[in-house]
Amino acid sequence: MRVDVRDHIGQQPGHQPDRPSGPGSGRQLGDHWGRRLGRVEVDLEQRPDLVRLPGEELGAPGTERFLNWDGAVDDSKRLRKCVVCGGGSLYRNKVLPQVTPFVVLLAFAGAIIGLLGYATNPLVLPALVGLLIVDVATLALARERLICYRCGSVYSGLRVARYHRRWSRLEAERVRALETEIVASSSS
Repeated sequence: MRVDVRDHIGQQPGHQPDRPSGPGSGRQLGDHWGRRLGRVEVDLEQRPDLVRLPGEELGAPGTERFLNWDGAVDDSKRLRKCVVCGGGSLYRNKVLPQVTPFVVLLAFAGAIIGLLGYATNPLVLPALVGLLIVDVATLALARERLICYRCGSVYSGLRVARYHRRWSRLEAERVRALETEIVASSSS
């Protein structure tokens, strides 16, 4: 599995937990969870305790991360919680191929051609059927990934368990409120 490791939200200097977050908030992914530290390949069978992040000189702060595997993988070898920050709330997200906007544009053009009555041309109907096949294949090839509510680490290239749900504003607010409590109690 691939892991995009990000800074933990509570470790960021100047973190403002009351700012809006999540999909549709208009904020960049790095702005929400902190900067992206790197991408590493992790084997679920070996479960390494320590990973080295690529791209930084050895020994620099933040180049190594400890992974917490305690209770992170269920019996069917699917990720249950975040191994970077230990957060128990993950949500699933689909990654569509980059050709998707082009296919949507072609589908829109095909619908207009059909509405204007040009679909009687013998070449238009096979083109629309081909477009339908490409559209269905695009949706079938969409990969799912898991994202941690707490730190924003992204897990891809793994099987996603059914109990992980899509992004929820209520869950995001619950995790943010819990994080705010932890930050407030540690600073006092």
